Amino acid sequence: MLLDLQASVHPSWLPVFEGLSPEIANVSGFLEFETAAGRQWLPERSQVLRAFTQPLDQVKVVILGQDPYPTPGHSVGLAFCVGPEVALPRSLVNIFRELKSDLGVGAPASGDLTPWAEQGVLLLNSVLTVGSGQSGSHRSKGWEQITGAVIAALVNRPEGSPVAILWGKDAQSYGSDFDPRFVISSPHPSPLSARRGFFGSKPFSRTNELLRQQGLTPIEWDLA
Repeated sequence: MLLDLQASVHPSWLPVFEGLSPEIANVSGFLEFETAAGRQWLPERSQVLRAFTQPLDQVKVVILGQDPYPTPGHSVGLAFCVGPEVALPRSLVNIFRELKSDLGVGAPASGDLTPWAEQGVLLLNSVLTVGSGQSGSHRSKGWEQITGAVIAALVNRPEGSPVAILWGKDAQSYGSDFDPRFVISSPHPSPLSARRGFFGSKPFSRTNELLRQQGLTPIEWDLA
């Protein structure tokens, strides 16, 4: 199978994915078909499941995106994240603008969000692959069912539901799957919608307040 779960995810996630064997097989088959047809897709195979390399029980926050960046070299398997050498995509520029406004921290020079992931922020796209240069091209190929099962596993674990940051309509379609007490929603940070309510939404400080209310350590969002 194209997607190697054993090599790709933290062991704590394996029971979740093993229960999704038919869905994983379907998505893997679709990606193999695309490869055989000469259609490039992103991110690299080894990074498709990168969001699940941190332990399931340590996830405190979920930031839910749509699908990976469709530009080759940009998508690295974590929603909204790019490699440290990559120029910031416009959505990430807006996220960092809101981060500075919300918390008063310096604007990061790099779009590498790995430090957030290492603190228990699951940077999850609802669709985990995309055709090169074709945003949204891998929707309705089976990823959405997998995303729903992942969210259900998080909500139903002994630790309880994580804080969910839902940016845009695609992410908000999963809103009812989370504990409503811990949902923070706003328009997407893309240039097309950021001024419709993303700016000024203060997702980072609001998240940390919800974590404190649960007796959890806040996220250190400062990447500067």
